[in-house]
Amino acid sequence: MEILNYVVLIICGYLLGNISPAKIISRFKKDDITKHGSGNPGTMNMLRTFGFKQGIITLFFDALKGAIPALMGYLMFGGDPTSEYSYVGLYIGGMSAVMGHCFPIFYKFKGGKGVATMLGMFAVAEPYWAIVAFVVCFLYLVIFDYGALTSFLFITALTVIEGYKFHDNITITIILFILYFLMWFMHRGNITRLLIGKENKVNFLDKLKKIGKKDDDLSRKERKAIKKTQSEIEKEREIG
Repeated sequence: MEILNYVVLIICGYLLGNISPAKIISRFKKDDITKHGSGNPGTMNMLRTFGFKQGIITLFFDALKGAIPALMGYLMFGGDPTSEYSYVGLYIGGMSAVMGHCFPIFYKFKGGKGVATMLGMFAVAEPYWAIVAFVVCFLYLVIFDYGALTSFLFITALTVIEGYKFHDNITITIILFILYFLMWFMHRGNITRLLIGKENKVNFLDKLKKIGKKDDDLSRKERKAIKKTQSEIEKEREIG
C-alpha cells in the first residue's frame, strides 16, 4: 500500500507539473511565449513579454502546481508536522511537480525552470520562511532587475533552511540536493549571460505602471516588431 501511495503521488505530481500556465495564457492572446525573449515559459519571460498581470498570474499557478502535490504528499503520509515521514511525502510530491514542469512529456520535455513550482513546494513546507524569503527577493528584484539572481537567492535560502532542519534525514537531503542542482542546471544559460554581462533584465516597476489596455496594445506591437525582426534574421540565415 505504501509503494502504491508513492507511485500515485509521483505520477499525479508529474502530470500536474506538465500543465503550463504561461503557454495557456499566451495562447489566449493568440501568441506563443516560447517565441519571445528567452523562450522560457515562466514568470520572468511572461512579465517581460506580456506585462505585470500575466506574469503574476503565471507565478501564482506555477506555484500552485507545486503546492498541491506537496500538500497531497504531506497528507498521504500522515499529515503530522512533528513527523519527518510526512515531510518526505511532501518533498516527493513537490519534486515530482518540479520535474513535470521542467521536463513535461506533453511538450517534448521542454519546460520551464521550476523556481515558481519550488516556491509552491516550499510554501507548504515552510510557509513563514517562504514568505520572508519571497519578500526579500521581491525587493531585490525591484532594485536590481535581475530575475535569475532573484531565483538563485530565493532557492538557495530555502534550501539551506530546510537542509539544516532535516540534516539527519538522508531522503529529504537527497531531494533538496537534486532540486538545488536542477535549478542551477536549468539556469545555465542565465549564468553564462550573467558572466558576460548580457543577462536580460526586467524593470518590475515599469511593468507595474503599465497595467491597462493601452499598455497591452503597446506590448502587442512590440511583440510583433520583435517577431518581424526574428523572421528577417531567419530569412537572412537561409539566404546565407
